[in-house]
Amino acid sequence: MKSVVKLIMVGVAITTALFASYWWGTTQSQSSSGTAIFETASTEKKILYYRNPMGLPDTSPVPKKDPMGMDYLPVYEGEESPSDQTIIKISTEKIQMLGVLTETATLRELTRTIRAVATIQADERKLYTLVTKFEGWIQRLYVNTTGQAVKKGDALMDVYSPDLITAQQEYLIALRGLQSTADSDSDVRASMQRLVASALQKLRNWDIAETELQRLQQTGEVRQYMTLRSKADGVVLEKKAVMGQRFMPGEVLYQIADLSSVWMLADVFEQDLGMVHQGQVATIRVEAYPNKVFNGEIAFIYPTVTPETRTAIVRVVLPNPDGLLKPAMYARVEFASSHSKDKVLAIPNSAVLDTGTRRVVLVDLGAGRFEPRTVKLGMHADGYAEVLGGINAGETVVVKANFLIDAESNLKAVLSGFGHGGHQLPDEKKETETGSFVKASPSKTHRGEGTINAMDFAHATVTLAHGPIASLQWPAMIMDFRVSDPALLRSLKPGQKVAFEIAEESAGEYIIVHIQPADLSLGTTTHGGH
Repeated sequence: MKSVVKLIMVGVAITTALFASYWWGTTQSQSSSGTAIFETASTEKKILYYRNPMGLPDTSPVPKKDPMGMDYLPVYEGEESPSDQTIIKISTEKIQMLGVLTETATLRELTRTIRAVATIQADERKLYTLVTKFEGWIQRLYVNTTGQAVKKGDALMDVYSPDLITAQQEYLIALRGLQSTADSDSDVRASMQRLVASALQKLRNWDIAETELQRLQQTGEVRQYMTLRSKADGVVLEKKAVMGQRFMPGEVLYQIADLSSVWMLADVFEQDLGMVHQGQVATIRVEAYPNKVFNGEIAFIYPTVTPETRTAIVRVVLPNPDGLLKPAMYARVEFASSHSKDKVLAIPNSAVLDTGTRRVVLVDLGAGRFEPRTVKLGMHADGYAEVLGGINAGETVVVKANFLIDAESNLKAVLSGFGHGGHQLPDEKKETETGSFVKASPSKTHRGEGTINAMDFAHATVTLAHGPIASLQWPAMIMDFRVSDPALLRSLKPGQKVAFEIAEESAGEYIIVHIQPADLSLGTTTHGGH
């Protein structure tokens, strides 16, 4: 009986222990679950911003989609991508103290004023010279001073020439012969008419004026002194004729210029030649008339550049009805030039930090975050610079106190981290604490294949229609890439299939570090490639 009671007591004890264990475990489980839920709720991470799903340097403070319809990816606090290591963070108080100003990159119509120095010259198409085609002597000068104005047909000088006297006699003899054959047959008269015309044409070929020939025909007398006349309106720029002088065939006696319109020859610097074109309006000012403005159009751009000054001559034709503009005058000219008829993306010049090897702007990401971004710039005008790549319309850039941010946040150290190896420039060295210099380690590369659509050797860029890049989760698309070394493009051509490797140079910007024809396999990557 006692053994049965003992067994019953043992069973009750075991049951009680099991129940107590179950109750304790349940209680602890609920407590742990509640604690975990509380901790999860309390440690829920904050979304800082949304980044481009293709890895492009574009962020958004709110959810949105890219042009391909893909959702921007959230970036949580403490989970910034490696590229976010280049982002500069400054407190709001510090930003206000530095006086930071920003401006949005927008589309603008850039008009650039090109200034040049110029000289006034006579219109080469309206220069005339009196050159004799026979030997003779100057008997009398009617125009005896340089600068004297003459009209077409005005007498310049009387000359004596045995050749002229002989030619007049030949004409008169032929004319009398024609008159004496009035009753002859038609063949004889035709021959005599040809002799008369030939004698008269000989005088015309010697530039004898029609007025003198008509007088010879009317009087029938040989003139000992023949008058030479001006062939155009103008002023005498050069007078070599002297009374009593003997002259020979081909000798220049007068140079006359019509100054009713003149040329302005402007020296335009080589880097500005792309902004001038024929038909472009020019505004001219000369020192002699400081309150007067002359206007003209570019008529011609000379095809050569002067090696010593690196300038090319631009010709502007100017009307000069009052004769105010005189040859050899100095002038100042301005050409108002637009880059294109369309608006272009532009940022203020003050937003650009030139490191010597690249141009960088600080993009305001909000909440005191600033991202150094490498940009490709085009023309500069009106205090703005055209943006060819690096930022998009609508992004905000720092235009004032960017140098102070540089000093405040050691921006130079951040910039030195661009490119390969923690975004460091290719082949750039960094100093260690011990003072020795070591080569930066290259960054991770990603492989792809595609076809070359276009190449720009001047800017070292290539447009690729590439296939999917799995390591970046990129679909097939057409993109522009900059190459780390322009020499990589020398052996390539548009339409060629290539294999390439890209590496992240700055925040979301990828650069080609290796490219070659697709039929030649890329070598094994030894610096973090896939």
